[in-house]
Amino acid sequence: MVKSAHGAQERTAPATHPVETIVALEGGTACIAQGRDAAAEFLTRVQGEHGLPVSSRAMHLTQLVVSELVTNACKYAPGPALLELRVAGDAVEATVWDSDPVLPVARAADPGRVGQHGLEIVMAVAQGFEVRREPIGKRITVRIALPDDPGGDVSGRNPQ
Repeated sequence: MVKSAHGAQERTAPATHPVETIVALEGGTACIAQGRDAAAEFLTRVQGEHGLPVSSRAMHLTQLVVSELVTNACKYAPGPALLELRVAGDAVEATVWDSDPVLPVARAADPGRVGQHGLEIVMAVAQGFEVRREPIGKRITVRIALPDDPGGDVSGRNPQ
């Protein structure tokens, strides 16, 4: 294991294992920027050192998703949180664990509502979204395609 500039424990392994990093977030508003920076650093390394394609869209969406998930963890869960970033196939999976066992629920769209649209945004741009209750707290995993979608779909999902 190697520590990155953000204090992340990075596991570098042969190509048969995913490239990943885990970042411990202490809480407070500073961890939001720490999460965004860790996501950008991770994807830059994935592209530069491992030669995997990372589109500009994937970079920005991953930072947005991490920002929203870490914001919710800091806002609703007491104590620290963990951010895990890993490459799985042609996607990046961003997972945030926090100590609050309450599972998030996306609210119905309401253009008049100010704020509280983060989960709606995350679900709209994600290729995959999973929430799992843990023995302590919960784990939210979002999947974002790394290369641009040839069909031009922003989320990387095929329109139905």
